[in-house]
Amino acid sequence: MPNAATDALTRTPFDVPFGTSPGIAALGERFFTRLAPTPLPSPYVVSVAPAAAALLGWTEAGLRDAAKDPAFIDTFIGNAVPDWADPLATVYSGHQFGVWAGQLGDGRAIRLAEARMPDGPWEIQLKGAGLTPYSRMADGRAVLRSSIREYLCSEAMYSLGVPTTRAMSIIGSDAPVRRESIETSAVVTRLAPSFIRFGHFEHFAAREDHASLRALADFVIDNFYPACRDAANPYQALLREVSLLTADLVAHWQAIGFCHGVMNTDNMSILGLTIDYGPFGFLDAFDGNHICNHSDQQGRYAYSQQPQIAFWNLHCLAQALLPLWRDAEATDPEAEKEAAVAAAREALDPFRDRYAAAFFRHYRAKLGLRSEHDQDEALMTNLFRVLHANRVDYTIFWRSLGRISSHDASQDAPVRDLFLDRAAWDAWAAEYRARLQAEQSDDAARAAAMLAVNPKYVLRNHLAETAIRAAREKDFSEVDRLLAVLSKPFDEQPEAEHYAALPPDWASGLEVSCSS
Repeated sequence: MPNAATDALTRTPFDVPFGTSPGIAALGERFFTRLAPTPLPSPYVVSVAPAAAALLGWTEAGLRDAAKDPAFIDTFIGNAVPDWADPLATVYSGHQFGVWAGQLGDGRAIRLAEARMPDGPWEIQLKGAGLTPYSRMADGRAVLRSSIREYLCSEAMYSLGVPTTRAMSIIGSDAPVRRESIETSAVVTRLAPSFIRFGHFEHFAAREDHASLRALADFVIDNFYPACRDAANPYQALLREVSLLTADLVAHWQAIGFCHGVMNTDNMSILGLTIDYGPFGFLDAFDGNHICNHSDQQGRYAYSQQPQIAFWNLHCLAQALLPLWRDAEATDPEAEKEAAVAAAREALDPFRDRYAAAFFRHYRAKLGLRSEHDQDEALMTNLFRVLHANRVDYTIFWRSLGRISSHDASQDAPVRDLFLDRAAWDAWAAEYRARLQAEQSDDAARAAAMLAVNPKYVLRNHLAETAIRAAREKDFSEVDRLLAVLSKPFDEQPEAEHYAALPPDWASGLEVSCSS
């Protein structure tokens, strides 16, 4: 098996501009299984993302040249293992829909290598690369449909400023894969400093393998949270930092109207990244209880539930980490257990305040408010109530709001017409104007500030579906166009105006599920 722990710059026919390091492979084979991806026939490039490839050192021109090389295609679909690669799949466990699912793991994702870059490590992972020991009853494959969705949304979220894994390429194959129907295969090359999840810690805690649990926690602290090492209890400090980053992440999701769809503990990043894009969705008409995942029949992962579910998942992580600060030889085990649980609660307690602070920071910015006011929570609550009652398009509303006058209601039509209940808009708008006038808001400056935080373009389901339908006919141009538009979500882009329009009637019939 090739050794990834080389310090020399490695080369392949398509000129790899990075060196490699062991990454998680340094922890030993309790944490993973080494195996090569399973080849797919007749591969072809669907799309490559220059911004993501730049993380590995490729220029746009260099990537364009590399993507023409058959060796590039074979590498990033898994048909060839270059000398710089050390392919492996990691083991983890987790709670799925609130129920302990036991051992899971990388069932269709294989880490190709860890690139060593000046800004830190970047794991290169192939999603859809074939069966692994952790595939359970699945086939280890990803379909073109889901690959396009993950690829576009990863890069869209990055451009929106949301912490996320990245996606560098889609390589397709006409090899059939059965989901609800027969579809074709694809492999997404995705990147992250680490793909370690809450579920990795749950796995070793459930097996009472405390040595491996400690080794994993030490690896994460030393590589990603070095300041925690100086704390009196580094593992408690780690839990606290993960909690704070998760609070920031979910507050940002809420602000842009993003629904993850399947917030299982094995889909929660230890680095506070958005990870595992499956049955996600952006809000069209605002519904605080929107369920984007057709498989989520109980609404566990509804839009309004995401903050609470994140907190629940953090409790699962805390439970997994508890053995790292419990004294197995304590003379009073019950008192020692209570102290350990209290330490976990202490680490998690800041979540609510951090989430609230991030939430209000985002929404004050979205409203163009420069200062804090005691009545801001009531102002926002009233807004959400009227948006929900009128099912107002979330993205269009925020984009339009910045253009209203703080003194002249006669110019409200572009926003007011979004509401069936015009009187409800008028009442809230009067409240909002009073708030703007109280801080002597300048309309031009406020409009510019609001346009910089309220995107015009998000990956609505119907936009992704249009690109998918074209791609099934081997027309990948819409994938590339969408990628370009979504990379500048706050810009006007007059040539792309139709991507910001209200969704067509047929969009209401689209459903995404865990197979997405």
